[in-house]
Amino acid sequence: MPAILHDTLAKLLREHPELAIDVLRNRLGVDIPRGLSVQVAPVELNDRPSRPLHPDLVLTVGPRQNPVLAIIIEVQNGPMSEKRAMLPRYAAALWLRLDCPVIVLVICPDAAVAAEAAEPIPTTLATYTLTPEVLGPREIPVITDATEMKVNPLLSLMSVALYGRNRSVAQAFVEAAQTKADGDIPYYYEYGYCMSSSEIRNLLEEIMATTWPVYSPYAKKHYGEGREDGRAEGLAEGEAKAVLTVLEARGFAVTEAVRARVLDCTDVALLEELVRRSATVTTPEDLFGDKPE
Repeated sequence: MPAILHDTLAKLLREHPELAIDVLRNRLGVDIPRGLSVQVAPVELNDRPSRPLHPDLVLTVGPRQNPVLAIIIEVQNGPMSEKRAMLPRYAAALWLRLDCPVIVLVICPDAAVAAEAAEPIPTTLATYTLTPEVLGPREIPVITDATEMKVNPLLSLMSVALYGRNRSVAQAFVEAAQTKADGDIPYYYEYGYCMSSSEIRNLLEEIMATTWPVYSPYAKKHYGEGREDGRAEGLAEGEAKAVLTVLEARGFAVTEAVRARVLDCTDVALLEELVRRSATVTTPEDLFGDKPE
């Protein structure tokens, strides 16, 4: 699950970089200029010996060719021991390339890792110490109010992934999707589902199956017209989309043959297993292995 959370969150922020800006500005108190464009920038950096550096995500604020701010985002699940030495290099290399202020944001679902990430990082350059901005469990609230989903989508996604075993959190997350079924909220629901453990996904499915308004377009797509067969079909479709989302988040180019096989599968139990496999397979073609559909 850590790999799934990492890859899904990285993909979400590549597609919606404004969510990272909202968290930095409104949750972490970072002064970021308003009214400027935000875009994803190349992540290939080099230090002085020309070693390749690859942070998870780089954003720039302002004109693409002359940004006023750059943001490096790292999603960190495991210990920071090796990554700590790299973060100042990432920031320095990006500063040299763009000649603008650089912020490093580390997103950590684990409290101990977040505490380690927040420690200042000294370097052998006497006046250069990097202190990352950190979004960890302490900064991620337990959200039980559906209206918060509209205000803080990224925090809500992290909240359900971390605290979704609390039924009130899962209920609020599903309720938020119900209130705006023709907008972005159902889209975020898919990411929250992918980022969560199987226990939380099962709870979300249970709540969704019993409370989703069957007259909404989203409900008709995922749960048919309210019949049990339509509901099962919707659950299978949701699991299939989760498989493809994880593969794409890991950077794989999914062939049409693999995509069709995943989408055509109606065995929910098998699809749940494929979600787990999608986080570790070497290629999408290895996904089914020798196990028949």
